[in-house]
Amino acid sequence: MHTINIHEAKTHLSRLVEQAAAGAEIVIAKAGRPVARLMPLADATRKPRRLGILAGKFAVPDDIDAPFAAAIEGMFYGPADAGGVPKFDHGQS
Repeated sequence: MHTINIHEAKTHLSRLVEQAAAGAEIVIAKAGRPVARLMPLADATRKPRRLGILAGKFAVPDDIDAPFAAAIEGMFYGPADAGGVPKFDHGQS
């Protein structure tokens, strides 16, 4: 692990990143005081996700949104009048 000042780190950032990727650990100091560490990331490989892992575990009814139909229509068309017909404002209020 070696220490460099922040000015040198800004000047040679690409080279330092390459060194870190190769396994080096670099400490960046400001006014002689360590403030940051540049080091390689841990191996980020993960197992692929299994698709369909919950297949057959539960069922979604075809009418899942039926209880909310009026609310959804109200969001798009505005609140309905007493007869259930949506009121269109068209910005003329």
